[in-house]
Amino acid sequence: MSRLYLRFYLTLLVCLVLFALAGTLVMHRAGGPVSQASEALARVVQNALPPADAPRAEQQAAVTRLVSGLSANVSLLRADGTPIATIGMPLRLRHASEHGGPSPAWVIRLPDGRWLLASVPIGFGHPAHVLLLALVALALLVALAAYPIVRRITRRLERLEAGVTALGTGNLGARVAVEGHDEVARLAERFNDAAARIESLVGAQRSLLAHASHELRTPLARIRMAVELMKDAAEPRRKAGLERDIAELDALIDEILLSSRLDAIATPATTEAIDLLALLAEECAQYPDTTLEGEAVVIAGDGRLLRRLIRNLLDNAQKHGQAPTTVRLHTTPSEAVIRVSDAGSGVPSSDRERVFEPFYRPAGAVSTRGSGLGLALVRKIARHHGGDAQCLEAGTGASAFLVTLPIRLTN
Repeated sequence: MSRLYLRFYLTLLVCLVLFALAGTLVMHRAGGPVSQASEALARVVQNALPPADAPRAEQQAAVTRLVSGLSANVSLLRADGTPIATIGMPLRLRHASEHGGPSPAWVIRLPDGRWLLASVPIGFGHPAHVLLLALVALALLVALAAYPIVRRITRRLERLEAGVTALGTGNLGARVAVEGHDEVARLAERFNDAAARIESLVGAQRSLLAHASHELRTPLARIRMAVELMKDAAEPRRKAGLERDIAELDALIDEILLSSRLDAIATPATTEAIDLLALLAEECAQYPDTTLEGEAVVIAGDGRLLRRLIRNLLDNAQKHGQAPTTVRLHTTPSEAVIRVSDAGSGVPSSDRERVFEPFYRPAGAVSTRGSGLGLALVRKIARHHGGDAQCLEAGTGASAFLVTLPIRLTN
């Protein structure tokens, strides 16, 4: 049972039922004021009547005196249910259907075995039944009163859960209403405080990244201009090295900003129908010694981000692997799967998960080029679209990068 309020409520009901049964059992075994009163009344009635073997006329007269002034039907029966004396309409025991007459409202068993029946209540005919009915009625009243209280508490927990879910999906402005002064209200207050601190910290980080990126671009632009002004005055080799360093710094800034934006939003800002095979073909055409094979599939996603994902995978194969690079695209009923492999030595098994960490490079990597964010962005973009990225063994010590993307068409 997944609903918390139902657990609370059913636990309360079970406790009430067990209490009612236990109370009735204890009374049945040990007696009590109600049971004792019923036994005393039966003894008093028997003392007011003649013996069981007295003539019927004598017993009829005694019953008439006993209920004098009482407007009710009364019957006195033998132990086997046959009538002895009757006032008004004859009454019958519920289990003695062979004798005519309506069922009584009150039944008492006399100590000598006779039955005294009346059409109106006189004392407690069945004390255990009376107590059980009273406890059941009490349980129903408590159940009816407890339901709105329990439901109110769990509704507040459900609203708190919704707030936590919203915060987890990237809505840093998510807050919950603080209701009451109990533990749930204090928990809501703590959540709001924590959410506000997280929002403040993330906002400060975004601001720092934005300003840092802006400040870095300014000296980069000056350096680029200085390199252009040098023209033929500088050595071509040194000038080419400077231009390469500038391009790497520029790419690093772009990737840091993109990573920050992906952390801030849970789903693609723009979604369109993407022909994944065509997108792969466009990107693979820009890399030498790269072959593509696969089947056409259309998915929903952000074309710019998916293009970056493919480009980063191919860049990684070119910089850290060996030619040729092979790209395969196949589909399952629910996913499109991109597999990128090369002829290199592969990634050690201990590093196959760590290569997706920002700025991580395996020990002894073939190349130190790149920002160290390429594969981290691949995984972020894949998960941003509801998929994932993995590094798997491809046989003979090699490895391959596998990206899965859900097949969802736009409306």
